[in-house]
Amino acid sequence: MAKSERAKELAEKQKAEAKALREKKRNSDNPADWGTLRQIRESFKLTHQVDPQLPYWLAGSWLAVTLLGLVLGLVMGRPGSLDWLWGLLIGALFGITAALFMLTHRTKKGAYTRYRGQPGAGEVPLSMLNKKKYTVQPAISVTRAQDCIHRVVGEPGVVLVGDGDPGRLKQLMSTEIKRHQQVLYGIHVEAIQMGEDAGQVPMEKLQKHIEKLPRTLDAVQVEEVKGRLKALDAMRSRIPLPKGPLPTSMKGARKAMRGR
Repeated sequence: MAKSERAKELAEKQKAEAKALREKKRNSDNPADWGTLRQIRESFKLTHQVDPQLPYWLAGSWLAVTLLGLVLGLVMGRPGSLDWLWGLLIGALFGITAALFMLTHRTKKGAYTRYRGQPGAGEVPLSMLNKKKYTVQPAISVTRAQDCIHRVVGEPGVVLVGDGDPGRLKQLMSTEIKRHQQVLYGIHVEAIQMGEDAGQVPMEKLQKHIEKLPRTLDAVQVEEVKGRLKALDAMRSRIPLPKGPLPTSMKGARKAMRGR
């Protein structure tokens, strides 16, 4: 009897803990705790603020694929049958998928629009790199004017990304390249300046640009480079990040866009 009571108390305790966890996730502002529907809803809200045409893009995507399914059902269906109805239903289902793809695309574009021109905005495209392949460290060096240099480590080697005024970043970038080369022993350090002028990489193309860089390191070498960079970061005095609008709050929008 006592054993049964203890089991009952344990079950109630576990039930209460599970309920508390669900409540915590329901009230959480961390997108990792959100369900799929909430992620989609929050992503839509954030993107709609900078992209008023978003509802029309989503509706158009759904409608186009749905109509395509209907047409295929009519053309390929048997005369006098309800194959057109199956085509319509299947088209509607694939239309939802098309609308979600469109939402992902517009959310990505909206993130660029929202943070373009802000200090540290280069973190937006860098955060979209595959985390299994690339290690991103934003703002490893920052000027007083809030220009900064981000670092990416992966199979292409070490990539330093200048984010801000090229004139103010020129000397800082040169110093960072020399500093990295001192511990990397011959490993190439790629320097990229984000911007719209000639010789620069636009914000919306930065992710693809880095992904297309030639692979020069294998997995073992990448880990070795990370270890050397940890030692480099430990030795130098880090400049504290300014309290300005570095877009750390964008993480919610990015995660909502990517999903869990």
